[in-house]
Amino acid sequence: MLELPKLDLKNKVSPEEWQTRVDLAACYRLVEDMGWGDLIYTHISAKVPGTDHYLVNAFGLSFDEVTASNLVKVDLEGNILDNTPFKINPAGFTIHSAVHEVRSDAHCVLHLHTKESIAVASLKNGLQPLSQYSCFALGSLGYHQYEGLAVNHEEKTRLQADMGEYNYLLLSNHGALTVGPTVGDAFMRMYDLQRACEVQLLIQSTGQEAIPVVPEIVEGISNQANVVHSGSTGGQKSWPAMLRRAYRLDPSFES
Repeated sequence: MLELPKLDLKNKVSPEEWQTRVDLAACYRLVEDMGWGDLIYTHISAKVPGTDHYLVNAFGLSFDEVTASNLVKVDLEGNILDNTPFKINPAGFTIHSAVHEVRSDAHCVLHLHTKESIAVASLKNGLQPLSQYSCFALGSLGYHQYEGLAVNHEEKTRLQADMGEYNYLLLSNHGALTVGPTVGDAFMRMYDLQRACEVQLLIQSTGQEAIPVVPEIVEGISNQANVVHSGSTGGQKSWPAMLRRAYRLDPSFES
């Protein structure tokens, strides 16, 4: 069995960076537990507070191997800033850097290849208003056409234009992307989008005519959610519980 290098950055970075590392590592573990992983592929990135630097997973590690210390710190060009034995997936960070460049509010970018999000992203009519989950996404949802592996620098401009001010993005033939001001917000937005895709495919598999949510409800759901969350976001409300879940699953992510 090949053992991973043991790193310990807890007392070598700022408290703010360490907390971001812990939250991001927990998010990787939760994504794996949800069955949303894709072997060593797909990525979640988070901004180091007070800097223009970002944390992302080491290329070659499965999500259940990610820890706070083995996350790799990079700049927007993908240059590695840590003294680390790990590398990153340049194709993966192309997508993340494109979003981080133009969205100062997107402190966390979560990109996945779940089979359900790929399926719905590849439908001509995309995501439909068929569930409460879909309503959360539809008010802030964009689409990006597939251009192959994200190694073409010119694609970044088109991705940025398609992302705009949206918080959810479906990438045709490819998967899904969500952003948020915190790791928890990006995670919960992906949870809602993933559930929306799962429910839509389940409804469509019956072959029966669905009952769509009326546009007025879709347009007003954000205000209703603000009432439920008492002025905070869904991610801020749910993340402490999700973090506790990550610790119960395997507290080694904090190392």
